[in-house]
Amino acid sequence: MKSLIKLTFKSVFTVGVLVLLVYFGWKYIIPKLDQKVSKEKQAYLVKKVNDGDTFEVEIDGKTEKVRMLGIDTPEKWDSDKFERDQQRTGKDRETIKKLGTLSSDFTTRLIGGKKVILQPDTKGDDKDKYGRLLRYVYLEDGTFVNLKIVEEGYANAYRKFNVTKQNEFIQAERDAREKKKGLWGEVDGLNYFDSRDK
Repeated sequence: MKSLIKLTFKSVFTVGVLVLLVYFGWKYIIPKLDQKVSKEKQAYLVKKVNDGDTFEVEIDGKTEKVRMLGIDTPEKWDSDKFERDQQRTGKDRETIKKLGTLSSDFTTRLIGGKKVILQPDTKGDDKDKYGRLLRYVYLEDGTFVNLKIVEEGYANAYRKFNVTKQNEFIQAERDAREKKKGLWGEVDGLNYFDSRDK
């Protein structure tokens, strides 16, 4: 009889603990997970496109700059990066500015004034040294913006930092180069990307 009482007590205790765990999970853990998922799927209005791979959105009442992960576009503003683009490609300043503007215009047509979903890379930093959010960017219809810009020939795959989707970007760059798309072909008589950029 005592062993039956002990067994019953253990069973009731175990069931009670399980009920409490389920209750606290349902009450506290699941809502937090839902908030995280909904935040990752939240769409933000693109307020301004700065250049081909950088733009601004408003998050919680604060303007945030976003740098698209895994891609690199020609510069249109004077900067250290502009100087590096010039040295790397051997192109003159006006050519780089013109093609940086063309890349920026493409990105503006793609996302300007639209809502985008921002996703961090699981193995990368949240922000860069300039305080910009580092993100994969998707339109609400599912278009992968970072990849689309490379596919259409308006960005290189950025190889300096290893990101999860880097191989996709490298393959898209190869395809765009072979098809002479965007800046891989002739744009207003200019040819920005060439074999030195491989």
